[in-house]
Amino acid sequence: MFYETASNDHGLPHNPFKAIVSPRPIGWISSLDADGRTNLAPYSFFNAVSDRPPIVVFSSSGFKDSAANAEATGEFVCNMASWDLKDEMNVSSAMVSNETCEFELSGLEMASSRLVKAPRVARAVTALECKRLQTLRLKDLDGADTDNWLVFGQVIGIHIDDSIIVNGKVDVTRFKPLSRLGYMEYAAITEVFEMARPKV
Repeated sequence: MFYETASNDHGLPHNPFKAIVSPRPIGWISSLDADGRTNLAPYSFFNAVSDRPPIVVFSSSGFKDSAANAEATGEFVCNMASWDLKDEMNVSSAMVSNETCEFELSGLEMASSRLVKAPRVARAVTALECKRLQTLRLKDLDGADTDNWLVFGQVIGIHIDDSIIVNGKVDVTRFKPLSRLGYMEYAAITEVFEMARPKV
């Protein structure tokens, strides 16, 4: 099949776009607003975009609390959403007022960060402390503003639980990171394989 996205006439009961662009890592973003209130929310449009320096990006559909907080304070933390935290991650995705603390809502304990004021998820086996670099509002082909915002952050500190380090490497099969698929589907990484880059 083929369809043009402008008309979205794929004929399927659900839009297949996000199912095709998958799996996507989940950026579980914790932040503080200008008044010091905490926020925690998962973003499936998230990834690392550079390693020197280490830079991550998350995309917010609508200028939601995480994007607004990063703009206001210049900081955020990206926590690892893993298999044993899937239910808490899902609870934290609920659309609630900005007075609601998602940590309390999902029964998660906060832990202090080292270099930023935003807290991290205490049970998350990895967390990336970030300073906001820039926020970019996306435009479409006609040059019109969309309601989608990219928030770039430079990672300035990394927490890793020692239990997931095996032979000097982070072993993802120890904590089974979650990824977002299409529809209401998720996946957990339980096995990996290696391939060496060919020499030509």
